[in-house]
Amino acid sequence: MSDSQSSTTKRCITAEDLYRLHWVSDPAIHPISGEIAYVEQYINKEWTDYNSGIWLLSSEGASALPFTYGPKDETPVWSPDGSQLAFLRTTDGKRQVWIIPERGGEARQLTHVENNVRSLAWSPDGTCISFVAKTAENPSSPTSDGGTQEAQLKGRVVNRTKAKSDGYGLWDDTRDHLYVTDVTSGHTVQLTSGAYDVAEPVWSPDGQRILFVARIAEHSKEDTDLRKQNDLFTIAPATSNGDAAAPLKLTHSELHIESAAYSPDGSTIAFYGHDRHAKGATQTRLYTVPSSGGTAVCVSETLDAHLGNAGMSDMRSHLHIGPPRFSADGQSLYTLVTLEGNVHVYQFTLDGTFKILTQGEREIYQFELTSDERHIIAASTDVSLPGDLFRVAIHSGTEERLTRVNDSLFDEIEISVPESFWTEVEDGRRVQGWVMKPAGFKEGVSYPAILEIHGGPHAMYSNSFFHEFQLLAAQGYTVIYTNPGGSRGYGQSFTNVVLGDYGGRDYTDLLSAVDEAIRQFPFIHPERLGVTGGSYGGFMTNWIVGHTDRFRAAVTQRSISNWLSMYGVSDIGYSFTEDEVGGNPWDDCELLWKQSPLAYVQQINTPLLILHGEQDLRCPIEQGEQLFTALRRLGKPTQFVRFPASSHELSRKGHPQLRVERLQRITNWFAQHEL
Repeated sequence: MSDSQSSTTKRCITAEDLYRLHWVSDPAIHPISGEIAYVEQYINKEWTDYNSGIWLLSSEGASALPFTYGPKDETPVWSPDGSQLAFLRTTDGKRQVWIIPERGGEARQLTHVENNVRSLAWSPDGTCISFVAKTAENPSSPTSDGGTQEAQLKGRVVNRTKAKSDGYGLWDDTRDHLYVTDVTSGHTVQLTSGAYDVAEPVWSPDGQRILFVARIAEHSKEDTDLRKQNDLFTIAPATSNGDAAAPLKLTHSELHIESAAYSPDGSTIAFYGHDRHAKGATQTRLYTVPSSGGTAVCVSETLDAHLGNAGMSDMRSHLHIGPPRFSADGQSLYTLVTLEGNVHVYQFTLDGTFKILTQGEREIYQFELTSDERHIIAASTDVSLPGDLFRVAIHSGTEERLTRVNDSLFDEIEISVPESFWTEVEDGRRVQGWVMKPAGFKEGVSYPAILEIHGGPHAMYSNSFFHEFQLLAAQGYTVIYTNPGGSRGYGQSFTNVVLGDYGGRDYTDLLSAVDEAIRQFPFIHPERLGVTGGSYGGFMTNWIVGHTDRFRAAVTQRSISNWLSMYGVSDIGYSFTEDEVGGNPWDDCELLWKQSPLAYVQQINTPLLILHGEQDLRCPIEQGEQLFTALRRLGKPTQFVRFPASSHELSRKGHPQLRVERLQRITNWFAQHEL
């Protein structure tokens, strides 16, 4: 079916179309030929799991060919001379480093460490690979990656504040530590050890040091789980056990640092970070520091924007975007920037001037540079495209689409294209939003509308594809979504709006946006409104129905209902509650309760569907349980759906069948209540 055919010949999207979607990520450019290795993920034929393989695309953009067949391959990285491709493969539940020759053939397993490998990097001479892997602090302790049934039945001693993590479970007495493996012999040396975690390792250009991010205690009594800043460290790569030296600290514990890179000559390090002046709402910025250590300098001072990708979508979850990229001459840096509903590639000179290299209404979620710096290879999504690779000419801005992994599906289905609008709110801020028309839209007909609220709250709805939104439009609903105060992408003061005031100006922003959407789009029926959201969006859904009866039906997902209990049960509760709401249960009980939706449960009259994952450790299921129990006790219309073996990431990377069921339950609830 050609693109020119009328949308009337197409069908509406369904929840089950999730099973046919493919996702593109992790482009890696061959250093000599320019060939592009990338990951393509899909759902297996039994709909029970995700599979992924690595594909190879010529530099001219010819048809891609499968390079590895998985079923779970990811994170491709070319060797410096391009003769081999290293990647992570999961077999029998364990993820290790594998290597395959440049021209294909049998892949071989390089590492055989006890627990899962998280990342990898080649040494500049191509003889070694560094990687991070979970490492038991106490070898006799059971870990989540293994252990006998008898070991798992023993009592678990908890001796750290951050005792669990969403998606990983209870802390298993392991830490992420740095290793180096000889590519020829497979001999492996552990470089770091102790009560800290290593992240984002990168080799110095001369191969003499490995740089990493960590939070290492300054003294024996310090609880690093409570420290908000971290630091850059380097360590010399040892060649035999026992040779590893202590890490060398480069920064002054003044910033929260995310990832870093060396300049080509090794004299400078660039990194993403922030000074936490607005606590967790602080925008990430771009910094440099001498490679010998010292005081960091902010390069992006002149741009009031978030460095990196704060875009939200149900098509992916927290993809790795890597550190900033230096130009070959070391005088500029390439990075993603989140701004006003888009995410683009920017180039900063070291004196702080910048230019935008990509264009259009889109979200670029990953990118790489060709070795000649003539092109950007961008993994990009827009409102009608879940994600594909594009080649963008840096100087002219012309671009070419390289992959079309979902064309066969999108040739069949009708897509609703959002229209952007802005709302002027009471304090002079402008709030951006979008409206999606329902499938089969006809002029002169009034349609019900559903307000979607994103999580975070310091995230951003962007010009990206949302399966959930398209499904609601296919069911005959107008979809309204917006970035209220607290969202990233609109400057630091805009992001600060919610701090200490959850349910304040963010609440009025959302209702004002609904009013403005109704004014600008007269086909929206003003009395047939629904509301839904997840995480912070679930909090706001709970808050809204406790403060207005304007919405006929609501669906709250992985939500927050009670800050007093959230403090102690969430994996980030103690820090998030203090940073965002502004207190703790023993000093600020009244404050936390006043900003808890549960405090207003008697005012909830809107039929409320509560969706929650059993293994959600970010917003634990007790948050949904408390709200449901109170609503039932008060005789309010509600239903509670608990999804087994599901974390906070259910909507983005949960079990495929549960993701489909979740979508069906949302649409059924709104239909049941005649929205």
